[in-house]
Amino acid sequence: MHIGIAGNIGSGKTTLTTMLARHYGWTPIFESVTYNPYLADYYKDIKRWSFALEMYFLQQRLHDVLEISKSPETIIQDRTLQEGVHIFVANNYAQGNLSERDYNTYMDTYRVMMSVVKQPDLMIYLKSSIPRLVAQIQKRGREYEQTISIEYLSGLNERYEKWAAEYEGKMLVIEADGMDFVNRPEDFASITDRIDAELYGLF
Repeated sequence: MHIGIAGNIGSGKTTLTTMLARHYGWTPIFESVTYNPYLADYYKDIKRWSFALEMYFLQQRLHDVLEISKSPETIIQDRTLQEGVHIFVANNYAQGNLSERDYNTYMDTYRVMMSVVKQPDLMIYLKSSIPRLVAQIQKRGREYEQTISIEYLSGLNERYEKWAAEYEGKMLVIEADGMDFVNRPEDFASITDRIDAELYGLF
């Protein structure tokens, strides 16, 4: 089984992925951030590095999905192939960071990939407001993230909402504002209760 965790930058995806993996005994797969060769350059000059970064993420996520499809274990993934395309690439294209030529090349590659992979069995979307995202980004203190603009985050949030509304698979939307699933056990339990109901028909 394949579980995807979706959400904007700073929404808590990696933390929730880790906690759910521990709770259920699932195998986590994390997005490549620490070892990404383009990420720091991207945040310094988004337009210059958008195509290289997005193609790198695309091939990394395809590799992950192919490994997931062969695994007998339940895999929980921090950010999915579909999310990267419909949120981040679409946003970069809309904001002029990807040329039409590069966007078309990317989307042609994505369509070929989708002919051999499928949607996650369950997508969990952590929905967060811009003020909460900014606070979380500042709190974790990654230097390359401190220059992310409000406009960029807002564009991503708008696309997350559109994507979630149109998503054709099974999705749980978690309202992250006002929730502290790290320090309040009842908040984490409210998430696992919904997952149990969705996957196992409990409650």
